[in-house]
Amino acid sequence: MNDNPGWASPGHAPSDGQDQEPGVPRPSEPADDTAPSGTWAATQPPAGQWSPPGPTETGPAAPPSQGWGSPSPSQGPRWGGPAQGPGRGSGWGTPPPAAAKPGVIPLRPLGIGEILDGAVTTMRAHWRTVLGVTLAVSVVAQTCVLFIQRYLLPEPPVLDADATGAEATRQVTESLRYSLLDGAPPLLITMLATIFTTAVLTVVVSRSVLGRPVTLSDAWAEARPRLLPLLGLTLLMAVLAAAIMTVGILPGFLLGDTAGVGLAFLGLLAALVVFVWLMVRFSLAAPALMLERQSIIASLKRSAKLVRNAWWRTCGVLALTWVLTFFVAMVVGVPFGVLAVALDGGSLGSFLTEGAADVGWSFLIVSALGDVVVATVTYPLSAGVMALLYVDQRIRREALDLDLARAAGLPGFDDRS
Repeated sequence: MNDNPGWASPGHAPSDGQDQEPGVPRPSEPADDTAPSGTWAATQPPAGQWSPPGPTETGPAAPPSQGWGSPSPSQGPRWGGPAQGPGRGSGWGTPPPAAAKPGVIPLRPLGIGEILDGAVTTMRAHWRTVLGVTLAVSVVAQTCVLFIQRYLLPEPPVLDADATGAEATRQVTESLRYSLLDGAPPLLITMLATIFTTAVLTVVVSRSVLGRPVTLSDAWAEARPRLLPLLGLTLLMAVLAAAIMTVGILPGFLLGDTAGVGLAFLGLLAALVVFVWLMVRFSLAAPALMLERQSIIASLKRSAKLVRNAWWRTCGVLALTWVLTFFVAMVVGVPFGVLAVALDGGSLGSFLTEGAADVGWSFLIVSALGDVVVATVTYPLSAGVMALLYVDQRIRREALDLDLARAAGLPGFDDRS
């Protein structure tokens, strides 16, 4: 066990071979026939170290100490604390013992709210590092997009509403070509910016789980060797998505007539279902690649095994995160968009009908500033949720909480052979 993000090496984890069976000791646990089977690990810290607040039988409660707390030997058992002996925690109304929390999350299976809260807490606890990387990357990315839109893109084609036949087909083809040229550079730059920020912020989250400080230079040093594999993983997923969509709609386009349009629509729906299923199944590949130092193919396999039997839950967390980021983007981006149109001397109605063909520098600059603000907020949220969702699945399937507790140096979790 080490202190770098490699704490997540899978070793002989159940998901590398088979699912965890109920009642079977979790990894790094000795078999204990007296411990009740369930979600709590059989290996617990000394009972005296669990210190929920409250009076004691022999005197007032001791002030909380750093970590899990250690009451003095003279104090008796605490009210509400776990009972001694094999049957602890089994009484009526006895709550489960509180989990240790060395960093931004408690070391136990997480709820959806705790995953989101952990991502936000990471942004607040390491705001200098998070703000430094996201602001720098988004400024560079939006500057590149701004100059590409202003100087490198061709003029939009002039469309004739009365065109028919071959002329109408030609205009549609030119319009599609221009749309691809107009959208491809920003999409590529955004993808590269996302890769960079995801790599660095995943390292930040891995340190924040252990409660350790991290600087931008430390995070960059850990993330830099994994940038090329992460780029390869992202490109592979993009190619896979394009192939799925092509297979879905190509037969309908080849058929051509009205039946072909219907077949293309049905194929598109089927392709979207397959695309969503695969994206959720492989959603944890990036954290596995970063934190376990896995190869691209091994990361995809790890993600598939971690998501197995938890697809709907994973999909729900990702969907909620997407809704939140979309809401933030709208709240921040719409005022900047309206301000950009107003400063450019036009009206919002004319902009929506005529497009951004003849916009000026004021429109481009204000829009870029809005995009920078949106990216600075949404990049850390998305990266944090993905990393913490990965940690949560490994806690549920592989008892990663025990390894994290030892890595954080918590009492009662000393290294064992």
